[in-house]
Formats: sequence, structure tokens, C-alpha cells
Amino acid sequence: MSVISKFPAAHRHQEAPVGFLAARKVGFRSAVASVPFQDDLFRHSQSALSCSRKGAKYPSVQMTLIDERVARGRNMTMPSRILAYDLVHGALVRWSSIADKSSPDTPTAVLVHGILGSRKNWEYLCSEIGASISNMFLLVDLRCHGDSASTSKKGPHTVAAAALDVLKLVAQLRITPRVLVGHSFGGKVVLSMVEQAAKPLARPVRVWVLDATPGKVRPGGDGEDHPQELISFLSRMPKEVSSKRDVLNALIKEGFSEDVAQWVVTNLQQTSPSGSSSRSFSWVFDLKGIAEMYQSYEETNLWNIVEDVPRGVHMNFLKAERSLHRWALEDLQRIHAAEDLAADEGGGVQMHVLEDAGHWVHADNPDGLFRILSSSFQGIKT
Repeated sequence: MSVISKFPAAHRHQEAPVGFLAARKVGFRSAVASVPFQDDLFRHSQSALSCSRKGAKYPSVQMTLIDERVARGRNMTMPSRILAYDLVHGALVRWSSIADKSSPDTPTAVLVHGILGSRKNWEYLCSEIGASISNMFLLVDLRCHGDSASTSKKGPHTVAAAALDVLKLVAQLRITPRVLVGHSFGGKVVLSMVEQAAKPLARPVRVWVLDATPGKVRPGGDGEDHPQELISFLSRMPKEVSSKRDVLNALIKEGFSEDVAQWVVTNLQQTSPSGSSSRSFSWVFDLKGIAEMYQSYEETNLWNIVEDVPRGVHMNFLKAERSLHRWALEDLQRIHAAEDLAADEGGGVQMHVLEDAGHWVHADNPDGLFRILSSSFQGIKT
């Protein structure tokens, strides 16, 4: 499968993040072009991408970045000033159908990470699902996160603002979202996308909310990783450090799990010159903005869209078996009641449980998550 990456050139050169998720990748690589932001007017870019999957199974595709318009035989898009993103093409996508707008639009799944995450969290899942489908995947870095942290975003930094960013990107790229997947904070983002959008979201659309409820956020018990505590701890750390290992050890000593600690350090980028005798790293996120986003996550209530599902929308809630969030009996009862109501109104609501997984579902049980989500891609044709 091939990957197109977009992020602002103003961002300093980064080394590819390394962490425990990297070991799970299944061997696709992306060539990343760093392209300056441009005016909305048509302009040529000197950048080119060469995208391929390892081995000879999938052909290499050469593309030039020009503007939003699509020309026959190549995928052309203007670098986004909205969010950093990867556009990943499933192995069975017909390039001619992307280029030729007389053909049906290629159905796209939009994947949205949680607080302190990034679009890289989804790489393993995309490679697994994408190996046998004719869908595209849009992976985004939300505002204040990853490569999007270098973009200037006006506050307030809320769930609704983050959802509007993604909707604007979808409109700019002229893609057709058929599946929306959001983890934790990202779960509320995709619900807010449905609430705010009429036209950008075609019908039918399948929505997956991974280990998040539409309303009140209930933290788990002692000994579990709490995002708010993690944000607070990171805010007390230096903005520049000399070793990822030191940060990893400090997080574990503070009581955070090793998996979460390894995941967090993927947000460190090297700032020292290559070959320098002393190494230095800095964070790629805007922690002040993220703290504001998490507060919005706790306060945002989206039960209205769940209990009045628009026609043609099917909502799926996935609860991790060892979730750090307490799924109250009231939450489960309201979701089950919404199931019956949605069926009568031409929509759909369904509850799922991912076994052998804590809150970080794409790290704890990626294979189980793949099996559950893959049902959303069966029967979707280009």
C-alpha cells in the first residue's frame, strides 16, 4: 500500500519516532516530503513523493504534489494548512478510480487518535486492514499534536474545534469518509464530526468510538494510567531532554505503565544536529493546548447525537475489557436503549467489547481490534 504524508515545512527536521508500536509495523514505508504552506491559489510545488511497499508485491507509484485538483494517472493534492496527515491507499485501490472523477469515489476511513497520541498510532492497523481492501485511510495529527503542533490554531482548543479541523481537511482533500474511527478523545471528535457535518459526510457512514463514552468521563481505579495525571507530570518536565531513556525511566518511576511510557517518548524529536557528540530531544506537542483539549473532553456531552442518530449513520461503541474509564451501568443502559431507537429511525447503534485490552486498545490487542473493525470494511466497494 502507498502512503502520502503532509506536514508543514516550518517544522524542524524530525527523526522517525521509535517506540513499542514500531515493532508491530508490517513493512510499508513512506517517503515524506516537507512542503511549505501555500496560498489557496494554484501554485506548483517542486516536491515529489515516491511511495511503495517493500517487496515487489505492490507497484511503486510516482506522484507530484501540485494542487487539490486530480489529474488522470496520478494523485495530486495541495499541502494542507489545516492538519498534518497521511493518506494511505489500501492494496486494492484502483488508481484510475482516484484520478477519474467519473468513477465512484474511493471510500475512505478517517482515523483519529486520542490525547497525547499521533497519526502514527494507527500504522499497524492500517497495514493489516489495508492489505486486502479497496479503501483509503486518512490519518491525522490533531491540533496541538505531532506535526500539527507547529500550525497556528486559535483557541479555544475543544472537541468541537478539533472535529471542525478534520471536517475542513476532508473537504479540502475532496474525499468520501465512509468510516470514522476515534480513540478516547478521538472518539468524541468523530461524534462531534457527525453532529456538525451534513454534507462532508456521505451516507451510509460507520462511526467507531473506541473506549470512550459520549458524556461524563469516569477515570478508573488506582494503579491505572490517567491521562490528566500524565499531562500534569509532563508539564513539570524540561522542554528539552538529553535522553529518551531518562524520560522513559522517569515515567515508570512515577507509576505509569511501561507501555504508556514507551508510547509517550515517541513524541520526542531529536533537535541536536546529526552526528553531534551530545544529543538533545524536545516534545512535538503543545502541552498547554492539550491540557485545554482534555478539559473539553471531560466536559463535552454528545449523548444527543447518539440518542438521535441521523439516518444512514451506524455508531459502534467499543469498550476495552480492562478500560481505565469506568463504564457506568447508566452508560451501558443508554447505549442499549439507543440501539433499539436507532433501528426504528433508519440508523444504528451497537456495543462491542475488546477482550484482553486496557484503554490503549491499538497497543494492548491490535489483532483483536483489527478483527472487530474489519467488519466495517466488508462489502464496501469502490
